[in-house]
Amino acid sequence: MASNIIFMGTSDFAVPILKSISESNHKIKAVYTQPPKKKSRGQKFEKSPINLESIKLNISVRHPNNLNSDDEYNFIKKSGVKFIIVVAYGQIIPQKILDIPDIIFLNIHASLLPRWRGAAPIQRSIIHMDKITGISIMKIISKLDAGPFMMQQEVKIEAEDNFTILSKKLSNLGSKLILKSLAELENKVAKFQEQDENKVSYARKIEKKESEVDWSIPAKNIIAKINGLNPFPGVWFKHLKNRIKIIQAMEVNQRGEIGEVLDEELTVGCKENSIKILSIQKEGKNILDTKSFLTGYKIKKGEKLI
Repeated sequence: MASNIIFMGTSDFAVPILKSISESNHKIKAVYTQPPKKKSRGQKFEKSPINLESIKLNISVRHPNNLNSDDEYNFIKKSGVKFIIVVAYGQIIPQKILDIPDIIFLNIHASLLPRWRGAAPIQRSIIHMDKITGISIMKIISKLDAGPFMMQQEVKIEAEDNFTILSKKLSNLGSKLILKSLAELENKVAKFQEQDENKVSYARKIEKKESEVDWSIPAKNIIAKINGLNPFPGVWFKHLKNRIKIIQAMEVNQRGEIGEVLDEELTVGCKENSIKILSIQKEGKNILDTKSFLTGYKIKKGEKLI
């Protein structure tokens, strides 16, 4: 059975899900996304990934600064849609819109709720070294990510997973689960389960101040943060007033002073064990493997990166 849908999303994570719905028998009547933003100072405005994909798919796009207006309320109320699907949209849906009768609001969330409610569930799951994460299809209520879920599926977090890799896995899974969810709802067999409030954890937004490396924690925790914050904002250290981002690293069983460069291959001492930096990026420059980087930029054995 085909349904009319409004899709709300902004980031790359939402793109495969939008494509999956558009290729199904369902009809996307409109897409909501965040307004275009300046990429950097003095440059042109840049449309969101979902905006660009919607143009390719020839779907009407709306990008209000906020949803709390009569225009948006009236548009949604008169749209005739049965479902509104929200994926990494970046705005809170006002209660007035949630109260519009005969519309089911669904959110595709990148965690196994109630773990990691909030803005950065993928990053937090990696940083906290979770073994599994997953996708939850849930009904939207006024409280953030607190609605009952109708479907969940686990994904194993592999040692080599960073934000980009895990995000793609979860997005692809979400693109499949949403079609199954819509089918269950259409066939009136969907069952919603309330979240256990005793097991809630929050994935707070990533702050830039979290990006500077802290050598005084175990190497495994530094590796987890490098993976969780790759590619943005990334984990970095300062050397001779230069900001240098660590792209990839591995834990090694080597001892040394905290923050000390232990060899000519850029192995650095941590609270427990050390990390060997495999690829690196000086601010404003290209990503290089460490050997290539060190041919043009000297960081000597025995230096302290603190």
